[in-house]
Amino acid sequence: MKFVVDKRIFEKIDNLYIGVVVAKGVDNSKHYPEIDKMLDSSIKLAEKKFLDKKVKEDPLIIPYREAFSKLGINPNRYQCSVEALFTRISKGKRVPSINPLVDLNNAISLKHNLPMGTHRLFNDRANIEMRYANEKDTFIPMGSTEVEKPDKDEVAYIVANEIRTRRWAWRQGERGKIDAETSYVFFPIDGFKGINDKEVDKATEELAKLLKKIFGCKVTTGHVDRNNPSFEWKFD
Repeated sequence: MKFVVDKRIFEKIDNLYIGVVVAKGVDNSKHYPEIDKMLDSSIKLAEKKFLDKKVKEDPLIIPYREAFSKLGINPNRYQCSVEALFTRISKGKRVPSINPLVDLNNAISLKHNLPMGTHRLFNDRANIEMRYANEKDTFIPMGSTEVEKPDKDEVAYIVANEIRTRRWAWRQGERGKIDAETSYVFFPIDGFKGINDKEVDKATEELAKLLKKIFGCKVTTGHVDRNNPSFEWKFD
C-alpha cells in the first residue's frame, strides 16, 4: 500500500514535509490509562501557552495558515486541525476523550504543535493520497450520512474516491473513522522543511514507539517530501 502526494501540490508548497506512521494489529477496544495521562499533560501544556491568546498569531501556526492560503483555502474560515484544538483550549473548552487511538494522536499533536490525522485502513482498499479532488470524489461528515461534494480543485486526503479529510488538514469524515473495531491505521503528520521538519521526525518516532509499547502492534514509519512524493509499506 502507498501514501502518495500529488506532485502539483509541491508546486504550491515546495517545502511540504509529511511524516507517516502506519500501525497494524491495534486493539482499540480497551482502556489505556497511560494515554489518558498523556492527553491530560498535553492539554495542560497547551493551556499554559494559549489560554486567552490569539492562536492564529503564533509563529508555529502561521506557516499552516500561509500554506492553506497557497492552496486556495481561507485560513480564517477553515483552521488546520491543531489550530482548531489550540483555539478550543484557548477559549477554556475541554478537548474530549474519543478513544485510545484518537486520544494518542491528539496528545502528540498538541505536544509537538503539529496537525495530525488518524485514518482507518482496510486491507482491500486503494492507496491513500493527498491530491486535488475531482467530480467523482465524495465526503461524508463525521456522524452524518449526508454526502458532500468537494470544492473545485480542493486538496484533500483521499482513498479511491472517498475523501477522508477535506481541505487538506481541516476536517476528517465518517469514512475511515477510528472506532473500537479499528486495527489498521494511518497517521499523517503535516509539516514543512526548514520550519518544523525536525519536530515532525520527533513526533513520528514518539508515536511509533508508543504504538508498539502500548498496543504491541506492528508499526512502520517514513516521510514524504518534494523529492520523495510517495511512501510504500507492506506488513507480513
